[in-house]
Amino acid sequence: MRAIDSGRIRSRAAGAGLAVLAILAAAGNAAAAGLVPRSLGPTTSAVVTIEKSYPAGTIVIVSSNRTLDLVISEGRAIRYKIGVGRDGFRWSGTVKVGRKAEWPDWRPPAEMKARAAGLPDLVPAGPLNPLGARGIYLYKGGADTLYRIHGTNEQSTVGGFASSGCFRMSNADVIDLYERVKVGSTVIVK
Repeated sequence: MRAIDSGRIRSRAAGAGLAVLAILAAAGNAAAAGLVPRSLGPTTSAVVTIEKSYPAGTIVIVSSNRTLDLVISEGRAIRYKIGVGRDGFRWSGTVKVGRKAEWPDWRPPAEMKARAAGLPDLVPAGPLNPLGARGIYLYKGGADTLYRIHGTNEQSTVGGFASSGCFRMSNADVIDLYERVKVGSTVIVK
């Protein structure tokens, strides 16, 4: 944590200033190496006609098609291109939007850390965070499923089978969806 006072940054906790400097240095090195995205990525949204009737505000994800539809009216939806879970990580069911976050932190789940040694406990918000610009948290029965609809800085994974069960969108698309979707909205994953 830090406070700004007359243009100077003061650390509230011992070592916090060094941690901030380390993160800024890592971001600077990543930018110099071309790893930090220079744009929010493409906008893929298109208004489409859908066959089944869902209430406005419902999100329908069809993993096999790698699409996410936000129902806007009877028989119409905004369709986005998404990345979905790779083999063994796709799932289906009905969940709710439990919360939303702008530029979220990422805390890799224990199962993911067991599969990929060396993952940190926390990746702070910013250009190196794999959740990108926005996070839409999916809940079932009031509990966090640990699955997200989120942005990504790895644009090449949008439209593919690449995640551990989350749904990836370009940062431009997830910002648009984030502004349109409400906490409590139903999400149907097929």
